[in-house]
Amino acid sequence: MKNDAYLLELASIYRSVPDDRKSDFMTRFNEQARNPVAIFGFSVFLGYFGIDRFLLGQIVLGILKLITFGGLGFWVLIDLFLVAGTTREKNIEIARSIASNTGTANSPTTSTQA
Repeated sequence: MKNDAYLLELASIYRSVPDDRKSDFMTRFNEQARNPVAIFGFSVFLGYFGIDRFLLGQIVLGILKLITFGGLGFWVLIDLFLVAGTTREKNIEIARSIASNTGTANSPTTSTQA
C-alpha cells in the first residue's frame, strides 16, 4: 500500500468516527499502530531472525523466517520491499477495528427516569 493511499484511508476512517469519540480513537490507534519506518529498520537489521514479522503479529511467518534464517537471505531481501506496505495494511486493520468498537461499544447508554 502506497503512503498516499494509506493516509487517505486513515483520514476516511477517522472521519467516520463520531466527533465525541475522536480523541479516544486517536489515543487507542497511537497505542496499537506500528511505525512503518521502524518496522523497516527491524527488517534491515534483524530480518534474518523474523523480528519484523513477529512485530506485525505474523507469528507463523516469523517462526518460519527464524528457522530458515530469513530464507537464506532471499526472504529478507523480498521483505525489504514489502514490509512497509504490510505495516500500513496492518495499521488500517487496527484503525477499522478501533473505529467500529469506538462507535458502538463505547457509546453512552441512555437511561430513562420514571
